[in-house]
Amino acid sequence: MQEIKVQLTDNKKEKPTDEQLPFGRYFTDHMFVMDYSQEKGWYDARIIPYQPIVLDPAAIVFHYGQTIFEGLKAYVTTNQDVLLFRPEENMKRMNRSNHRLCIPELDENLALEALKKLICIDRDWIPTQEGTSLYIRPFVFATEPYLGVAPSTTYQFVIILSPVGAYYKEGMNPVKIAVESEYVRAVKGGTGDAKTAGNYASALKAQEVAEKEGYSQVLWLDGKEHKYIEEVGSMNVFFKIDGEIITPAINGSILQGITRKSVIELLKYWEIPVIERKISMEEVYQAYKEGKLEEAFGTGTAAVISPIGELFWNDYKITIHNGATGELSKKLYDTLTGIQTGKEEDPLNWVMKVEG
Repeated sequence: MQEIKVQLTDNKKEKPTDEQLPFGRYFTDHMFVMDYSQEKGWYDARIIPYQPIVLDPAAIVFHYGQTIFEGLKAYVTTNQDVLLFRPEENMKRMNRSNHRLCIPELDENLALEALKKLICIDRDWIPTQEGTSLYIRPFVFATEPYLGVAPSTTYQFVIILSPVGAYYKEGMNPVKIAVESEYVRAVKGGTGDAKTAGNYASALKAQEVAEKEGYSQVLWLDGKEHKYIEEVGSMNVFFKIDGEIITPAINGSILQGITRKSVIELLKYWEIPVIERKISMEEVYQAYKEGKLEEAFGTGTAAVISPIGELFWNDYKITIHNGATGELSKKLYDTLTGIQTGKEEDPLNWVMKVEG
C-alpha cells in the first residue's frame, strides 16, 4: 500500500457550533487527494489543506459527466471513540460505480485507510450533539482535457468532510411525498445502480415541482411501465403492508443502498418478515383502501430512516399511519442510530472504530 503524505494547514477555520449546523454547508480543514494516469495508475496519495480544485475548462467531467461519489458518516460516542458504519460497503459500491462509468478501480483498503487518516487529522470537527455527525464525501472525476466522447485517461480521487445536522428539517417527523408521473429517474441498463452525478441532476426538476406543491420529495416509478415503485427521492423505500415489510427488488435501476441492506438484515435478525420484490403504486393504494397499509419509510445515509406520512398519487391523498411515525420506523431509526453512535449493541458487527 502506498504511503499517504500529509501537509497540515497553517490557517485553521472557525468551526460552527453544533446548534447551527445545516446539512453540507461547512467543510473541515483538510482533504485527501490522489491522482491517476494510465502510465502510473493511482499515485501521489496525500492529505492537504482544504482548497479549490483547479481543472482545465475542457476536462471531461464538465462535458460528459464522468464522475462518481459516495456518502457515509463518522460519529463520536460518549466514550469519545470515533465510529464508522459499514465503510467497507461504501468502498465496494464505489468500485461498482467506477466500473459502470469506465473509471479505473481504486484500492479499497487504501481508500479506507485514507478516509480514516483524514478523520483522525480533522477529528475535532466531529459534532457531538444528538442528531449530528461528520458526513464523508469521497468522489472521483475525469480530469483529461478532451472534447471527444471517450473515457478519460486521467482522474482525481478526493475525500472531503462536512460536519452536519439533520438532513430533513422535519427531522424524524413523517414527510409528504408526491408520486412522480412525468419524469423518470433511471431505467434498467442505465446508471440508476451507480452513484453518479447525472442521476441526481436529472431528478432536480421533479423535486422542484414537488416542493412548490408542498411536498418534501418525489416517489419514483419505473421508467418503462410507470407503475412499479423504485426509490423515494435519493433513498430506498419500504412499505409495511398487513404485517409484511416489502421493498423494491434491486433490478439494475435501483441503487444498492447500504442503509437499505442494513434494514433488511436487521429485520431478518429480529425475525420480522421482509421481502424484496416488485411493488406497484396500485398495490399500495389498494392496501391503503383495505386498511392494510401500516407504514412507509425511506432509508439512506443522510436521513437514516425517513417516515412517510402521506403519498399523493393520481389526485388521491394516501395518509399513512395517520400521518404519524410508525412503531417499526422509530424502532429501526433508534436501533440504527444507536449502533452508529455506540449507544446500542452491535450484534451484526457493523461499526468500525477509527484508531489514532
